[in-house]
Amino acid sequence: MNEILYRSPFNQMKAPEKLMLMKELAARYNMTFLGLHTFARWGQNCTTGVFGKNGREFVFVPGDTVTLGWERFAVGLNQESREELAYLFREWEMERDPEELIGENMAPVRRAAIAPMLAGRELEELGWEPVQLNDPRLRPDWLEDFRQFALTGRDSLTLAGRARFEREGDSWQACLYHEVDYLDFQKQLQKQGFSLPTAEEWAYLCGGGCRTLFPWGDGLDYSMRLRWFEDTEDEGRPYDMEEPNFFGLSIAYDPYMREVVQADKFTTCGGDGGCNICGGMGPFLGFLPCSPHYKPEVQEDNALNGDYDFYRPIIRVEMDERRHQHGSNQTAQKISHGLL
Repeated sequence: MNEILYRSPFNQMKAPEKLMLMKELAARYNMTFLGLHTFARWGQNCTTGVFGKNGREFVFVPGDTVTLGWERFAVGLNQESREELAYLFREWEMERDPEELIGENMAPVRRAAIAPMLAGRELEELGWEPVQLNDPRLRPDWLEDFRQFALTGRDSLTLAGRARFEREGDSWQACLYHEVDYLDFQKQLQKQGFSLPTAEEWAYLCGGGCRTLFPWGDGLDYSMRLRWFEDTEDEGRPYDMEEPNFFGLSIAYDPYMREVVQADKFTTCGGDGGCNICGGMGPFLGFLPCSPHYKPEVQEDNALNGDYDFYRPIIRVEMDERRHQHGSNQTAQKISHGLL
């Protein structure tokens, strides 16, 4: 195990050493090194490398051994979250301990060893193929539906399981939908040199080993602009949870967007497809599936849903010890000669 790729020693490295290491990773995985960036959020931070590859951005995430899962509040619910849950319980005529209710939906507490990785910064769609409006595969009845829709002035039309049309400025982008099988999709990713994160890796990417219910605390932060619950006065503000976290990742910000993870059966994290929100459960329970400790959901079959399922490509990093040692020696020599 190369200790320098793990969080504590990595965070202690000087910038010139990190720079050399990140350039070595870029060469090893045929990426463009875009620079060192510091990401700080919710009491955690990391100065790490950002990389480009085929239009995607990746960050280097150091490995660690962390505690995952949840069994009790570390700090306790804030007043607003307590009041929201108390209101729901009255509406449901139900007497429940909030901690007990939440605990039923959380993964068990355990220790997990997380390997270092290069992680895609953004969630990506699956199943949708961008095409021209004159593509012969777009059926005439779909195009007629689109023409009628375009007259309404709205910006997005989805014909479930068939096609999608989205306004982009003064033009439209059409997409065709293709059914995607979970196991086949993993094989396709592997051929491209990528993997999906496991549920434990995903929990680390999302929470960084936090012991609170969410990365920022046990209760929901109602000062955030939250998807599906924003006020009109929030227009123009970014969605807070979508902004880069302490690893530089945009993750677990929309309960409607389930993130596909690596497993033997089709499994998702980071959202429930909007079930809680559609069920009128309010923002706290609506966003509870975005907790890093929420139980991964094993789906009934292997058919991915392009409207609700998204993915994040990763590369698990393994560095040759001798090569790294050689690179470290070069770095030390350059520092000693005042070249870095």
